[in-house]
Amino acid sequence: MSDDSPFSMSTMSNALKRIRISHTRLERLFNLLTSCEGVRQFKDMVSYLDQSQLRMMASLLTSDSDYFMKVVRNKYGSRRVQKLLGMSDDVDVLFYDAILRRFLDIMTDKYASYVAIRAIVVLDQVKKHVMYKHVLHYALDIARNQYGCIALNEVITDADDLLYKNRLLDVVARNALFLSNDSSGNFVVQHVLKLYDMRCTQNVAVSLRGHCVDLSFKKYGSYIVERLLEAEVSMPVVFAELLKCDGDRLMRLARSEFGNFVVAKALRVMQGINRMDLICDLVQKLMPFRHLLLRSHGSNIAKILETCSIATWF
Repeated sequence: MSDDSPFSMSTMSNALKRIRISHTRLERLFNLLTSCEGVRQFKDMVSYLDQSQLRMMASLLTSDSDYFMKVVRNKYGSRRVQKLLGMSDDVDVLFYDAILRRFLDIMTDKYASYVAIRAIVVLDQVKKHVMYKHVLHYALDIARNQYGCIALNEVITDADDLLYKNRLLDVVARNALFLSNDSSGNFVVQHVLKLYDMRCTQNVAVSLRGHCVDLSFKKYGSYIVERLLEAEVSMPVVFAELLKCDGDRLMRLARSEFGNFVVAKALRVMQGINRMDLICDLVQKLMPFRHLLLRSHGSNIAKILETCSIATWF
């Protein structure tokens, strides 16, 4: 067999040497990027590299998706890749492609997600829009992840394209009931309500109409309902449900660990906007149970009722 044959001993030996060299380079790069003690070494190296060398390093870093994921899932690896983003268009393109290949995995990882968020900030408009489209496509999967919900909240807050920001808010609002009952998704619903976007808040309220009392019995659900009570466009939805409650269910809600905060807030909000007609109806339903509220989580509601002037209410 000739030495030029792809299966000759010399050719295979050379190939194995190149593999070993490549593996060594990858291992050294991994250690440089992920070591907690490599901060100064990384900073110095980046300051000396020219554009061609930076591109070569980024090419090596993104040559394999699993290797790239291993780096960006590391606390220090994530931070250093974020530093590299925005240094040159060539480098950004390589990271952009690597992120899109594993987009959902990256957006739902504690540290890797910050690489994607940084990329959205520094990329040009065309690539940024592609990233937004990926966020929209995977929005519900991202929202229902313990780390993804944090990443999605950051993307929504920082989105500088009003069209895509509104589309993200619409996705959350349309699926507000589904997300509100999820241990991670509820944080996204809470977050969009904190933005005080009137249209989004109204859409969330529409999605949650008929479910506010049920949500109020739950820890995070009660936070969402309290947020709805803070906005003029959504508070009537909560008021209507509380007033429709039969006495027994309203009493159980007022005495429950989380629901008591919703009922107390509703009373205070009604006082604040001077809606005596609504207050009167709610108080009439609560007053017969005031003695029971005193010996429960609803003691705060009992105190509110006690301080009310009966003459004012009726």
